[in-house]
Amino acid sequence: MELYGYWRSSASYRARIALNFKRLDYNYIPVHLLKEGGQQHKTAYRQLNPNGLVPTLVDGPVVIHQSLAIMEYLEEKYPGPALLPGKAAKRAAIRALALDLAAELQPLINLRVQQYLSQELSVTDAQKKAWLDHWFQQSFSAFEQSLHETSGEFCVGDEFSLADVCLVPQLYSAERFGIDVSAYPYLTRIGKRLLELPWVEAAHPNLQSDAEA
Repeated sequence: MELYGYWRSSASYRARIALNFKRLDYNYIPVHLLKEGGQQHKTAYRQLNPNGLVPTLVDGPVVIHQSLAIMEYLEEKYPGPALLPGKAAKRAAIRALALDLAAELQPLINLRVQQYLSQELSVTDAQKKAWLDHWFQQSFSAFEQSLHETSGEFCVGDEFSLADVCLVPQLYSAERFGIDVSAYPYLTRIGKRLLELPWVEAAHPNLQSDAEA
């Protein structure tokens, strides 16, 4: 398998954690989102992923974009260990928390949105920080409330799951953007535990071949 990604991309981070958790070997192929005007816009990469986003997974003849689709594919093809453990109700809770972060928060704070705010709308750095603060606060407050009902050692009970995969990169982004997470004790407790896991640790952006100082 091949994973096209960018070291600091939240979606790429999710895919790396999932592949590591499943103990799957893969070749990591960097796609720099800033160099050369953004390598994701090059024709060769657009043929793999017409959206010009990362990550993209290539598994033989199968080409998949969107990190959640990648992780669902891995879950179906390589079911153990499970990213969606338990019965239907628990799996639905896991999926809902994963989507709260990957589909609701992350699209509002990603690179192309921040670039548009700065380059096209002439938003100041202070205004952009206010934008990030607002969406992190709204998302993390709701996520914290959900964790009161669902969490054990991890986001949903005591088993690592897709929800935990999605939490790790958003906490990394919060740190990067200077977001105060002290008001979210469940979220920060679980996040600290997740960073201790070997498959999460190995996926950290700073450990990737394309990481920059």
